[in-house]
Amino acid sequence: MRFAVCVARFYEDLAARLEAGARARFSEAGCDEVDRFDVPGAFELPLAALYAVQSGRYDGVACLGAVIRGETDHYDWVCQESARGIQEVQLRTGVPCSFGVLTVDSMEQALARSGGDKRDSGRHAADAVLALVAVREATAVA
Repeated sequence: MRFAVCVARFYEDLAARLEAGARARFSEAGCDEVDRFDVPGAFELPLAALYAVQSGRYDGVACLGAVIRGETDHYDWVCQESARGIQEVQLRTGVPCSFGVLTVDSMEQALARSGGDKRDSGRHAADAVLALVAVREATAVA
C-alpha cells in the first residue's frame, strides 16, 4: 500500500503536528512509504488530492490543514469549499481522501486537536483512509 498526505502549510506548526499524527498511524499499519504534497492553504487541498489520485500511485490520501476563524466570513468559505472539494474527489474517483482539516475558533482549540489533549486529527485522518481502503477491499468483486 502507498499513501499520500496533502498538507496545507498556512499554519506551519499545526501542519507539522497533523502530518506527524498521520504518518505515525500509517506506519503502525505497515506503510512507511507516504509521500507529501504541500499547498499554501486548505482551499488548495482538493486539487492537490485530485492530482495525487490521478497519478495512480496512491491507495488513499489524507488531506491535512487548519482553518482558524477570524473576523470575516472567509473562514466559512474556506472550510466549506475544502470539505466539499475533498469529498468530491473521493466520490468521483473511488480513492479514499480524508478530511483532516481542523476548523476551529482559536489556536488553543487547534493545538488540542492536533495531538493535544482532545484528539489527534492527523491520526484520525489516516484512520479514515485506512478504514475506507479496507471497505473497498472487502467489497471488491473477485
